[in-house]
Amino acid sequence: MASSPRTLFVLTLLGMLVFSAWSTGISEAADKLVVYSGRAERLIKPVLDEFQAKSGIQIELLSSGTTELVNRLQAEGDHTPADVFLTNDAGSLEHARELKLLRPMNMREVERAIPPQFRAADNSWIGLSGRFWIVVYNTNLVKPDQIKSLLDLGQPQWKDKIAVPNSGSEYLQAGVSVIKATFGDERTKQFLQGLKTNAGTQVYQKSSQIVEAVAKGQVAAGIVNHYYIYRHLAAQPTAPIAAIMTDQQEGGMGAIMNVTGIGVTRASKHLDSAKLLIEFLVAQAGQKLFADLDKEYPLHPDVKADPALVDRHSFRAALVPLARLAELREGTLTLIEQVGLR
Repeated sequence: MASSPRTLFVLTLLGMLVFSAWSTGISEAADKLVVYSGRAERLIKPVLDEFQAKSGIQIELLSSGTTELVNRLQAEGDHTPADVFLTNDAGSLEHARELKLLRPMNMREVERAIPPQFRAADNSWIGLSGRFWIVVYNTNLVKPDQIKSLLDLGQPQWKDKIAVPNSGSEYLQAGVSVIKATFGDERTKQFLQGLKTNAGTQVYQKSSQIVEAVAKGQVAAGIVNHYYIYRHLAAQPTAPIAAIMTDQQEGGMGAIMNVTGIGVTRASKHLDSAKLLIEFLVAQAGQKLFADLDKEYPLHPDVKADPALVDRHSFRAALVPLARLAELREGTLTLIEQVGLR
């Protein structure tokens, strides 16, 4: 029996709805990852582009401040589009873990590639590359044996001779947290007061500006993550700057270390793709990308750092566990506020 026009219309409409639902499902299942990144885009995008080219998985990158991204993940909750959170501070990653924003991971590749001190106990965040908070100095103005410890820069002889990060710097907060855990509040507060006095107006938002000020001789020394020094030298090989890996004397605390790391969000709907990204970043090829592009120290024990860097085996790192940076931060912020660093 022939179908009525009304029946044909209903069947056609149903067919359209089924096709629409099917095509939407295919779109949602397409290989893609949304990455919330607290790293500068120019530092992380080349690595993610390499992963995208090799895997075919599309990367949607949102870059912003680390604190803003943690707040955003918390506000979005289960509705966040983010699959992974990647940033440059273990304390912020640990804070995200404490807020239950990240998913514990059971990945044999991670446990083989990244030593346990560089990741959360449940692998909810995983370190990818290491950096050290050290002194950059002008070789025309300073002799390297004049500075043994970061705390030396708080001494009166450095008045008007140093540049420092501003109080909002995650690098400053993490570094001061390690000093606080090692020496206690009183000595840390004295150090901060000395930094404030000695830096004067030489307080910068960007570490690259500190290196530039030192290179120009506007100040004799500054405190930065090590890779800013080597990136500057790669562009300007004759710049009169060098690095001091501080606090290596007997009884010294060791060089202050932090890591760039990554975690998968609890709400991720692309878990397999997220795992592939992590596997790529912890494997030797991915670790070498960090070493070559960003002048950071690979965490994979079989991957060598850029030969321009200070040999990792030639100095000690501070013993404060990276996971403690989150619990230490509130007390650190209080000290910074009391001293009035801007």
